[in-house]
Amino acid sequence: MTTDIASNAFKDRVVLVTGATQGIGREAALTLARHGATVVLLARSVKGLEKVYDEIAAAGGPDPAAVPLDLLKAAEGDFNNLAMMIKRELGRLDGILHCASHFYALSPLSNQTVEEWMDQYRINTVAPFALTRACLPLLKESPDAAVLFVGETHALHPAPYWGGFGASKAGLNYLTQVAANEWDVYPQLRVNQLIPGPVNSPQRNRTHPGEDKSERGNLSELMPHLLYWLGPASQGRSGEIVELDLRARRA
Repeated sequence: MTTDIASNAFKDRVVLVTGATQGIGREAALTLARHGATVVLLARSVKGLEKVYDEIAAAGGPDPAAVPLDLLKAAEGDFNNLAMMIKRELGRLDGILHCASHFYALSPLSNQTVEEWMDQYRINTVAPFALTRACLPLLKESPDAAVLFVGETHALHPAPYWGGFGASKAGLNYLTQVAANEWDVYPQLRVNQLIPGPVNSPQRNRTHPGEDKSERGNLSELMPHLLYWLGPASQGRSGEIVELDLRARRA
């Protein structure tokens, strides 16, 4: 796999990024725009969306679109309306990067509540399915489309205290492979999952507050991998779950 991505690799492409106001989602949105993509920014915070929108505009990227949507409360009609808006305003969709994530706290199963599990499943598993399903007609119309789920290490390697969060993220493993099998009749459409490993992000700060940042990968090191799986270089690869350890690559 090459991570050398041409500066215009996403020219004329439209890519939807969820969780676009912080962490991996924000960095990915800025990076995609620098590579020519028209980015549809999706997040709950209007102020956060405005800030990323302005950063893209100031850097000279294609005008993005900003969609405030609370995935915890979104219903089927909200996802369908989003797809219709993209069709109406932009005319196409060539990729979805699912970065939005919901995490409560590390705790033993005996302390976790039904509401916590339901909320984490709602955002980490159900919303990626619902959003992808709503946008599927647009993706099938694209000459080259990619869906990429950003996964979580503990979804592959269960560990104490990760309970509802790890379980909800494990649902993406199943979703990735079922979708790939169902979509194998569309050679222009692929779906994969990328598990970044430990990276400098707000969520990592919450789960590992005492960890030195030098012990993690940098978001800039992750971006070439995201671009590969979202862009034309990954054509023909679908249904893969790829786990990274950017720290090992530095050693």
